[in-house]
Amino acid sequence: MKLCRFGAPGSEKPGLIDAQDRIRDLSAHLADITPADLSAEGLARIAAVDVTSLPVVDGEPRYGVPFSGTRQFVAIGLNYADHAAESNLPIPSEPVVFNKWISCLQGPNDPVTIPKDSLKTDWEVELGIVIGTAANNVSEADALGHVAGYVVVNDVSERHWQTERGPTWDKGKGFPTFGPVGPWLVTADEVGDPQALSMWLDVNGKRMQDGSTKTMIFTVAEIVAYCSKLMTLLPGDIITTGTPPGVGLGQKPEPWYLKAGDIVELGIEKLGRQRQEFVAWTGATA
Repeated sequence: MKLCRFGAPGSEKPGLIDAQDRIRDLSAHLADITPADLSAEGLARIAAVDVTSLPVVDGEPRYGVPFSGTRQFVAIGLNYADHAAESNLPIPSEPVVFNKWISCLQGPNDPVTIPKDSLKTDWEVELGIVIGTAANNVSEADALGHVAGYVVVNDVSERHWQTERGPTWDKGKGFPTFGPVGPWLVTADEVGDPQALSMWLDVNGKRMQDGSTKTMIFTVAEIVAYCSKLMTLLPGDIITTGTPPGVGLGQKPEPWYLKAGDIVELGIEKLGRQRQEFVAWTGATA
């Protein structure tokens, strides 16, 4: 299944994407898509609904984050060897784990605000894992059983804050709007092998990233198992799994970064695509 939430920020309705890629309104069956709906039982209840009985949503409404209630937004760094090389960093022997604040979560096509006085705002297309059932100290063999599905994530990053303002990566990763997620949550059964998905990202129509999850250093199963040793992973949590090469930081002969007016488009096979306009900080607060 492909699940989504659509409508104005704060007023999203639950939806399901049909075989013709139309949004079907699930409001008669669910008030929202919550962590409780991401368990095997919850997803089975949604799957039992007759899709043809659901109203088709007209027009092109805004997509929100495909589910509500995320409590932890975990991220993995340097998970592609060629991205580690372009960052001039060694290939890690264990997953590099950091956090994106949940306050950065937003819809996949909402504008992204470049932070005040930003020097190095960058892009990163990434596969996001969505946890369906709680996981604590799980084995690699059992890890995928805790995954509800997958999403597209743009791990927007401010490199100056990430690498030059002290050793804590988190500082450059969680600015408001730095976590576009969606458009859909695609359930694990529909995705199949998460290590065989092509992925891409364009800036102003120019292809910057063109990769595949098959070149990840640590697989989805390894990442879920590893993170579950550090924390209890909760239903609705997101783990974003690293990016292939082609980010602004790695451009030759010199890095270059996003500015107001730039358009970033990205996508992952089977999971849909995103489009964001990057806008200047104005001092307005949500």
